[in-house]
Amino acid sequence: MMNQEKIIFLGDSYTIGEGVDFNENFPNKLIKKLSRLTKATFTAKIIAKTGWTTGELLAALLNTPTADDFKIATLLIGVNNQYRGLDIEIYKKEFEVLLKRAISFVTNPNSVIVISIPDWGQTPFAKDRDKSKISWEIDQYNSINRSIAAKYQSHYLDITSGYRLRSNAAEFIAGDGLHPSSAEYEFWTSQLLELIRDKKLYQ
Repeated sequence: MMNQEKIIFLGDSYTIGEGVDFNENFPNKLIKKLSRLTKATFTAKIIAKTGWTTGELLAALLNTPTADDFKIATLLIGVNNQYRGLDIEIYKKEFEVLLKRAISFVTNPNSVIVISIPDWGQTPFAKDRDKSKISWEIDQYNSINRSIAAKYQSHYLDITSGYRLRSNAAEFIAGDGLHPSSAEYEFWTSQLLELIRDKKLYQ
């Protein structure tokens, strides 16, 4: 009988895959690839909702009892803090609490992956916005989450740089002009898979 392994994915619209079929989001793509590559069957628990800020994800986790038996946890959150113009110090405080919660979910505390926030300022949706301001603010948010990830020795995956290069191409953007397409999530999944294999997180 194959081993059963679970991964927990925490986040917002980028994690549930707003604008694409649910099976095409990066959590579901990842568990399919891991199940093919290993002697285990991976399943996904996704705690994410479009529009969630760090505070709203924290509130959801308070009402979601979760055992510490996950093989891997991912955390991608913050774009809605930036979009709503919330105080970045709130993000700094709440992100650290969220990361500690993510660490509590996994059997190995070194099996948490923080994923950088995508830059929506480079998408067609932002054509009438101050793109440079959005990008600068996203960089500030990512500087914070990268620093906190390092503090807790969590792994860090930068998907922002590649997305900035591709986010004006229709192939990599969902129909809403804002969220990633299935093709873009394929890039994220490949990067995650490479990190997981390199760090031997599935063994």
